[in-house]
Formats: sequence, C-alpha cells, structure tokens
Amino acid sequence: MTSPTTTDFVTRLMDLWSTPLPADDAAARAAFGELYTDPVRINGTDMSLADLLTRARATQGAYGDLDREILERVEAPGKLVVAFRMLGTHTGPIATPMGTVPATGRPVDIRVIDVLTLTDGRISEIVMVADELTNLHRLGVLALAG
Repeated sequence: MTSPTTTDFVTRLMDLWSTPLPADDAAARAAFGELYTDPVRINGTDMSLADLLTRARATQGAYGDLDREILERVEAPGKLVVAFRMLGTHTGPIATPMGTVPATGRPVDIRVIDVLTLTDGRISEIVMVADELTNLHRLGVLALAG
C-alpha cells in the first residue's frame, strides 16, 4: 500500500519535471532543493542542483505538453521505486548519444524506472533507466534493420 505522503512526494517530483519551471534560476534551484540533496548521485555521477536545473530545462525545451503516467510505485526503507511513462511532443532539440536530434513534432512516450534513495526525506541517489532506444525509433532517428 502506498502512503499518502509518498503519493504526494511522487506527485511533487513528477510536477517538478513536467510543469514549467520558474524563470528565476534561484527559485527553480530552490524547488529542486526541496526534493533533492545537493549533490545528488545519478547513475554513479554526482550532480548539483544547478546541473539538475539545466537537465530539467533541456527536457522541458525538448518536449512540449509533458505529462506522466505512473505505472508502478514500490516502497522500502530508505528507497522508493517509480516506474512511469513520460508523454509529450518532441518540440525542441534533444541531446542523445547519437547526437542532437532537432524537433520532429512527433509524439514522445518514454518509459522510465527510477530507484530513489531517500535521505532525510530528500532524494540523495538515483539509479535511473529510460527506454531511449524506443523513443529514438519513434522520433525517426533509428530504423529497424531488415
């Protein structure tokens, strides 16, 4: 059973990434500081709140009409796992391992799994996996062989 506190935390987290951020960087960093430690370790790399803000602005610049659908949520002591779909439209350039992909206007549907470590009620570490391959195929960047 998911607690109301966890539901609120996940909603706040998803809103932070999918709704427009304050134009003022200090206010936007403060919003991240409510949910994340500084730094936060993501897939083994420490990232500052400023780094998260840069990443969030790039995501919001690349994908318009962002929404999310929570698929699963699992709690354990000091851990929270959230599987979700990030939905939207590809409206701006996005940096990928294959290079920068210009806006295509195509729909985006990225499945993501975040394993969050919580320290004093904030995210201190994330192991994150996203299905970028399917997204690149959907955007027309990759074609299936044969």
